[in-house]
Amino acid sequence: MEHPESRGTLGPLADDLASAALGLARRFATGATLWCWAPGAPEHAQHVAVEFVHPVIMGKRALPAVAVTAGDGEALADLRALVRPGDVIALVGAEAADSRVLPVLRRAPSWGAETIWIGAGRRPPAGDADHVLWLGDRAGLATHDGGFVLLYHLLWELTHVCFEHPGLMREEAACEGPTCTTCSDEGRLAEVVGTADATATVRTAGGVEEIDITLVGDVGPGDLVLVHAGAALTIVDEQS
Repeated sequence: MEHPESRGTLGPLADDLASAALGLARRFATGATLWCWAPGAPEHAQHVAVEFVHPVIMGKRALPAVAVTAGDGEALADLRALVRPGDVIALVGAEAADSRVLPVLRRAPSWGAETIWIGAGRRPPAGDADHVLWLGDRAGLATHDGGFVLLYHLLWELTHVCFEHPGLMREEAACEGPTCTTCSDEGRLAEVVGTADATATVRTAGGVEEIDITLVGDVGPGDLVLVHAGAALTIVDEQS
């Protein structure tokens, strides 16, 4: 699809923006911080953070948002240390095949974070991020021609529209992740923090916990595993 401003309509982006804004508003309502990262274009991360922190319209609330401007090799470590359960990570400008963002996106569920990916070009596979706001951008100019700026300005505005309807802030309960039909314990993504003998300390959306790693063997800090009933069942292949 073309840039929305070139057609005077949001087209298919309307539903994506509405869903992202509602999810973001609900997270903010429970005390979330928005962490903004734009690999290759840190000015966009700073712009997004300013939009949410600085209430340019009278009566709008200032919302906690921070730009992460570390080098590409350091951003993962910074986000791992900063992000807390309930937070949101917004990625701006990276292409679908950009290997810099996938490690962050894959780990976000284990950190308890929701993800919003604003990008252009070939759309990423379904499930790579919780919310995808994507431009066709055949000319490859979205970073410079205002396409991204329009999207995150609209995201900011629609997030505040959601706040005007308090009933929307009550999130419906939903089952998350695959569930065991025998014991109803869900398979949860976890990131390994450290190991000792046959156990590991892992980080999940619910916090830090100890698990058994007998079934998976050698794992190390940063590895992703699927946890079920207090044990790691398998190592998650980040390339799949």
